[in-house]
Amino acid sequence: MPAFHPTDVVAVPPPSRLAIPASPVSNRLTTLPPTIRIVRWEDPVADPLGLAPHSRYVELYWLGIIGPSTTWLLRRLAYGLEMQPAGFELHMPDTARALGLGDRMGRNAPFRRALARLVTFELARAHGPDGLAVRTSIPPLPLRHLAKLPESLQRGHRQWQAEQRLPQAQQIRHRAMRLATGLAEAGRTRDQIEQQLGRWHFHPAVAFQAAEAAVASDGASDRVRTSASRPQPGSAS
Repeated sequence: MPAFHPTDVVAVPPPSRLAIPASPVSNRLTTLPPTIRIVRWEDPVADPLGLAPHSRYVELYWLGIIGPSTTWLLRRLAYGLEMQPAGFELHMPDTARALGLGDRMGRNAPFRRALARLVTFELARAHGPDGLAVRTSIPPLPLRHLAKLPESLQRGHRQWQAEQRLPQAQQIRHRAMRLATGLAEAGRTRDQIEQQLGRWHFHPAVAFQAAEAAVASDGASDRVRTSASRPQPGSAS
């Protein structure tokens, strides 16, 4: 993925023929038939900066803005387009039940609201009389939405942005080290960490180095904590 810089976030203008206003939700969504056509939204401006709908980025940052139901719907639609790139027919009541949203299709039904949020946040748009074009490359979260997330996630997003400016190889090493550190803190051994990183498709050399460094760092932290808990010479018992 090309290097990403905070100033590279592009505000994608809504398509001129978008038939579904972002807000309020129009009758356009509530009058769709039970089966609609889903196609890929090709966007040459935003796609090069985008991330996969099932990525950690979408789960960490977009989910808090669009909600879990809409995130799962986006992933389900993207998976369908991965299996059928030319598009597919979506039976809405069946999909709603599969996502645990019931099969009601009225104006305020949970599934309809999830569908509407995709359009509101420009992750989908109208396609023909009875269809939707859906993004399969999700752009970085706009700053106006990022400000609504907890401060901890905002800090994490700033760190993510900084990592995107690094060379690709260094980004991979940073990501492996971050994951390895989490596994070490969870009590995994060096071999277990290395094997898990391998299952996540990191290069064997990267997995080995990250596992070694994570275990060494976690061991040092344990020694510091143990030393701090021991009574110091001359201290009151």
